[in-house]
Amino acid sequence: MAVAFNRLVTPASDDYRTVSDHSKVAIGIGAVGVVLAMIVAIISLAAASDVGSGGEDAAQLLAIGFGLQTLALVTLKVGIGVALIGILVRLWLRIESVKVSLASLRPTEHGSGPAVGDVDTDYGPATVTKAPPATLPIHKMARTMWFPMLVMGPMLVAAGVVTSIVWSNNIGTETGITAAAWTQGLQFLGEGLVLAGISFLLGSILGSLRKGGGEVQQALGLNVTTLKMPSTAKAFVAFMAAGLMVSMVQFGLYLYTLTFDTLAEVTPWWTWLGPFRELGLALLLTGIVLALVTIANVLGFQFSRIRTIVATGE
Repeated sequence: MAVAFNRLVTPASDDYRTVSDHSKVAIGIGAVGVVLAMIVAIISLAAASDVGSGGEDAAQLLAIGFGLQTLALVTLKVGIGVALIGILVRLWLRIESVKVSLASLRPTEHGSGPAVGDVDTDYGPATVTKAPPATLPIHKMARTMWFPMLVMGPMLVAAGVVTSIVWSNNIGTETGITAAAWTQGLQFLGEGLVLAGISFLLGSILGSLRKGGGEVQQALGLNVTTLKMPSTAKAFVAFMAAGLMVSMVQFGLYLYTLTFDTLAEVTPWWTWLGPFRELGLALLLTGIVLALVTIANVLGFQFSRIRTIVATGE
């Protein structure tokens, strides 16, 4: 299974001019998400018009609109995931080109680089070793988990769309309440999994930068300087884990409300479960922001390292 996943992020050719289809697919998926969002907007306007005219169809329209709205947002997030897969593919092509370029750009007379041990850099503490450092467990997990997350998430959201149709057709009944609980629980768990998949993809990019940077320095016969895990990366992992946990807990709590006998018992729980499920998404998004900050810091360090190699040879 791991081999199959690796093929998804491995360039089909070592030629940097190879055109990847990931960007086209990502744009196409994003366009579908926008169309779905426009449909939801139309449904919402129809529900508002129904309320204004004293009709009775608003609740049904809003129920199906809820399901489609989450589907639209998740579709857009899947498009982001596909774009990140394309970045992973292109990243390895860049690493290969940097190996070749630096070998011809560095001075002919040079040493082996910084001495082995811990060093301080403008981008944080780093360690110098003879060989590239071993892959961190979190990076191994990221490479393994992003694919199933991006697959299971949309499946759960699609299941939520089906239950939202049942909800729409049974407003005010016990069946409708049950379908509403399943819709909300399934869709926000699915959205949480998709955001977790994006987080794991960002973790995979960080792992690839770490591994690729080590390979470039080793190919030049230099000691390998690698940033230690920044505090932003540690916080990224913590926020991602917390957000995913909240998304799973909210799903369980929505199912727990199915054991209640009356709507009066269910309503107080749903009142706070709405913000609670949003908290899970907020934690995951905060983790994604921290991952992007970490990637920016790592890229800054690697660009600095490249300048040093070109200027001094080490």
